[in-house]
Amino acid sequence: MPKNKQVTTSKGNTLRALLCATLAVSSHALASEQQQGADQTIQKGPVEWPYVNTGLPSDPQLEQLLDQILARMTLGQKVAQMIQPEIGYLSVAQMRKYGFGSYLNGGNTAPYGKKRASAELWLKYADEMYQASVDASQDGSRIPTIWGTDAMHGHSNVYGATLFPHNIGLGAANDPELIHRIGVATAKEVAATGIEWSFAPTVAVVRDDRWGRTYESYSEDPAIVKAYAGQMVSGLQGTLGKDFLQGYGRIATAKHFVGDGGTEKGIDRGDTLIDEQGLRDIHAAGYMTAIQAGVQSVMASFNSWNGVRLHGHKYLLTDVLKNQMGFDGFVVSDWNAHKFVEGCDLEQCAAAINAGVDVLMVPEHFEAFYHNTIRQVEQGLIPQSRIDDAVRRFLRAKIRWGLLQRGKPSERPESLQQFNSEAHKLLAREAVRKSLVLLKNNQNILPLSAKSRVLVAGDGADAIAKQAGGWSVSWQGTDNTNDDFPNATSIYQGIRQQVEASGGQVELAVDGRYRNKPDVAVVVIGENPYAEWFGDIQQLEYQHGNKQDLALLKQLKQQGIPVVTVFLTGRPLWTNKEINASDAFVVAWLPGSEGQGVADVLLADKEGKARYDFQGKLSFSWPRYDHQFVLNKGDKDYDPLFAYGYGLTYADQTQLGVFSEKSTAQVSDSGHDGVEPLLLRNLAPGMAWLLTDSSSAHSSAATGLITTPFGVSADGQSLVMQSVNLSFQEDGRQFRWNSTDDASVRLRYVQSANSVHSGAKYLRFSLRFDQQVPATLQLGALCDVQGQCLRQLSLAEPLAHFKPGLWHTVELALGCAGQKNLASGLKDALVLRSKGQHSLALADIVLLTQNAEPQAETQSLRLECGAELAK
Repeated sequence: MPKNKQVTTSKGNTLRALLCATLAVSSHALASEQQQGADQTIQKGPVEWPYVNTGLPSDPQLEQLLDQILARMTLGQKVAQMIQPEIGYLSVAQMRKYGFGSYLNGGNTAPYGKKRASAELWLKYADEMYQASVDASQDGSRIPTIWGTDAMHGHSNVYGATLFPHNIGLGAANDPELIHRIGVATAKEVAATGIEWSFAPTVAVVRDDRWGRTYESYSEDPAIVKAYAGQMVSGLQGTLGKDFLQGYGRIATAKHFVGDGGTEKGIDRGDTLIDEQGLRDIHAAGYMTAIQAGVQSVMASFNSWNGVRLHGHKYLLTDVLKNQMGFDGFVVSDWNAHKFVEGCDLEQCAAAINAGVDVLMVPEHFEAFYHNTIRQVEQGLIPQSRIDDAVRRFLRAKIRWGLLQRGKPSERPESLQQFNSEAHKLLAREAVRKSLVLLKNNQNILPLSAKSRVLVAGDGADAIAKQAGGWSVSWQGTDNTNDDFPNATSIYQGIRQQVEASGGQVELAVDGRYRNKPDVAVVVIGENPYAEWFGDIQQLEYQHGNKQDLALLKQLKQQGIPVVTVFLTGRPLWTNKEINASDAFVVAWLPGSEGQGVADVLLADKEGKARYDFQGKLSFSWPRYDHQFVLNKGDKDYDPLFAYGYGLTYADQTQLGVFSEKSTAQVSDSGHDGVEPLLLRNLAPGMAWLLTDSSSAHSSAATGLITTPFGVSADGQSLVMQSVNLSFQEDGRQFRWNSTDDASVRLRYVQSANSVHSGAKYLRFSLRFDQQVPATLQLGALCDVQGQCLRQLSLAEPLAHFKPGLWHTVELALGCAGQKNLASGLKDALVLRSKGQHSLALADIVLLTQNAEPQAETQSLRLECGAELAK
């Protein structure tokens, strides 16, 4: 294996002087014993992986400094560096107490609980956490913390940021230099908020388009992913030998190692069944160039490889990634992903650390994880050398970035970068233009005359949330409105600007019911927002079972109006029927905040000439049949409707015929017989939360239904809801009472359900008390508009044995003799009423419409008929 040359970085002369300023000397400081490091013996499997860390040589002065820092750190200080809490659960006081090495914001979390927090407010929060981390009064350490965020397509969690097209659209542009410029722009916007670390780029190579993260992938072709990964990394971090990790450069993360895009049936976090050569040549392609570009972080993947979870896979994380490939940065875990490793749970995971995970993303249970990890080291379950190696890797990246010298975020020069600058908006608009793929243009209807009477229709026409997709201000993107994107332009707005400027007329009618008959209709339709695992599908047909958009297209065609369809999607879908009903069909993917980029290409200038031609080419094959879930370039029997690399331009004279509309897929029902989900990973359709306090329970304020993971009662304090984790990311909800008067949590039907669930036998839910069961806690199940419930109970006595901090399964019998019949339609599926100061969490709420055996779990309770009724 090639060895790195030993050279000194430009920062090398100052490194030794930083040591004394880094750590406060603790009475428990370790002796000057040199860190032994992890076992460096390279174990090779049947396939050899290339050594690719050729551009980032070792710095002996940096390594000597790391030796000295590690020798002075206590075990507790080291473990704190390895743990990453989430800001929804982490307080400034906890950061001051423990000195955690990093923290993150999840996709649904913003500083101070403000979804629309400004960039300045994000920067203020970064300052507070930084100052707490360098306060040595409690933990004895002055090592600064760093903040990690999912800057997925721009600084996408931040209100007002520039949103670039999602990766699938950028893949269609097939322009590595564009990717580099987007990386630079993203780094500048991240820098403006004081954040040091981006969990990007995703370098997955998707093989089954049912996967809910398909849009996070550049292509089904490893070649595009390989060409892009290094360019995005150098854009985010800076270029080796030039401006690497200087100025606005942020620490980048290549993710998710490895095989995340190859799971069976496209199931998120599933099993990737492939031999090692395929894993290397297909799924690891992006890591080759990312590591060559000096990427400092690699995120381990949720998925398994041939049955073994990646977070516990020592061969891949240590022997392959770190030793054979030469990656000398650090491995970070995904959100609570350690929980799925054998022998682990949310609060401890020696197996993941021993396998090679260096930084553990433990959003909620970080305190328990901290203490348990220390105990596991003391018990010999985790070698001290593994801890030292993990901390060395993390600190190496921090020091390379210059964290010990840069000071608090607001004082760094790069924090003055212009957020959502005009240059960034123009770049995003360029990226939209280059990503559009023209599948059909019969009679060369495009480009459209900007002097025409243009009808803009479809529910995506003026919906920035829909064109942005998931990972845009919020995680799933389902709770957003145009008001959440103050600096963005919808596709309709972009068309209107250009048509009106040219003397044409434009009308917006989502349902196609126009006032004045148009010359042409531009219909913007497509997938609604989603993100990981909520976005997994079984049907490849667009709008299977509810073809309302097809009806809209046919409605306009029947009136003799030419139809141009603009399709918003995060993956190729079977759209034969929609293509047949369109004169032109444009795949716009998920273009982000600059919708006018679509108008730039669709509309001609005042002289009737195209402003911009179509440049996009399919980086994913487009299905001919609705059963072609796995359809990739080079496959045996490859038979797409539009092959990889297809994309028309205005010079083409292609006239498409009518495609077969016969459905052939046989998709089994994904539901479970007898189970009606109410909250299962997320709220079921038609369900919402209602948080009532004493002032709002009988007022109009009680109509404020909540479908987001966060909320508060009308008075702003009596009852607060936030997301928590049971088995998956944010699949539970915590409720905190802070009132001397009654306050209620209600899981409400959005519309009164007159006959829904009349045959329900049990209400099942998972429950966690954060303190002892409060004496005031009352439960109502299946309640009507008059407040009458099929079952009402006081929970204090039957649940008194529940231990705080543990999840329990509760099954409440509903089909009891003597129950009152509901006088009117169902209004609330579940009501929890209490007062005082306490909190609890709920998850996995379902109705069982058949008699079911009790849960076999030891931490479960079935409340059969006859339990004490609430008075």
